[in-house]
Amino acid sequence: MKRFLNFRILAIIGVSLLIGTFLTPIIYHGTQKGFLFLNAKDSEKSPAQIQAINLEQAFQEVFDKVSPSVVSIATERTVDMRNSPFAGDPFFEHFFGGGGRPDQSMKRKESGLGSGIILNDEGYILTNHHVVGGWDKFKVKLKNKEEYTAKLVGANKNIDLALLKISGAKNLKPAELGDSSKVRVGNWAIAIGAPLGFEQSFTVGVVSSVSRNNMDSSGLNYIQTDASINQGNSGGPLLDINGQVVGINRMIASQSGGSVGIGFAIPINEAKNVMDKLKSGKKITGTPFLGVGLDPVTDEVKDGLGLPNTKGALVLRVEPESPAESAGLRRFDVIVKIEDKETANPNDVINIVRNSESGKTISIEVIRGGKTMTFKAKLVESKNPN
Repeated sequence: MKRFLNFRILAIIGVSLLIGTFLTPIIYHGTQKGFLFLNAKDSEKSPAQIQAINLEQAFQEVFDKVSPSVVSIATERTVDMRNSPFAGDPFFEHFFGGGGRPDQSMKRKESGLGSGIILNDEGYILTNHHVVGGWDKFKVKLKNKEEYTAKLVGANKNIDLALLKISGAKNLKPAELGDSSKVRVGNWAIAIGAPLGFEQSFTVGVVSSVSRNNMDSSGLNYIQTDASINQGNSGGPLLDINGQVVGINRMIASQSGGSVGIGFAIPINEAKNVMDKLKSGKKITGTPFLGVGLDPVTDEVKDGLGLPNTKGALVLRVEPESPAESAGLRRFDVIVKIEDKETANPNDVINIVRNSESGKTISIEVIRGGKTMTFKAKLVESKNPN
């Protein structure tokens, strides 16, 4: 009897262990506090994964920091449309509709869209001239969906910049403006805007060039990027990895009209000078014009021209009948000083000239054929300033 009792106890214990073996995974499945996970360790991330996660976080921080400073700008205008010359013809109206006399016109509303950045808590907003030029009404939408009617403070057509102002908005977050002279090829380039109406869109690329010139009559050296820019991005910011504005997105090069990875932004240092003048109400009658196309001095150029270093700006083109041609500048001259100020790169030349006044005579020191030469050039106004 005692032996039978011991057997029953052992049988009960065995059955209990067997049941526990099957039920434990079911009971604890999916919870990290369960028995099956007591000895489990989190998989370790590789150094590459850690770097990728850190980069993701950096991008997210830029968006969180800057997106409240980016606005969408809706424009509207009313245009006169002439009636068809067939208006009033019963046969034409029977098949195509319409009405009225051929000499009558009808009103039609048109709309446009762009982007901009908040400059300060006073409600000043910077955008492109082509976003607002020729339009009658401007509606600014903030990230929080609040909308405000804006007024045009001033614009410069040649540089393609405009200044708007909204009133009544509270807790505005101004964008932090950077220094475009410090931008280098290979830097991260980030765009935020409303491409094709998709507000607060965030795209990432790199800086492809820092001195893409001879693009138009402005004389600017544009920042080129492969960050996706489309219609509606115009006037929005081009940002560095710190969330500072280094450019104002202006245009793209494309045969299809859509982004193919060739976008151009106005350097923010150029924009600062123009927007300060617009804000003060000063009329910009014209941008000082020298008439040269410039390129950085590379190691190859340095060796080829026998230069001591890579400082300066290489003259690639001299405009006919320009102040530069009249002064005697030639192609392959290297500008090293203007008004006794050293010029380390093309941006220095552009900034000095642009911050001068039309009609002023400036001294230009160049290296030509291994010799230092000085020329005098009288600046003139560029065409189509506004």
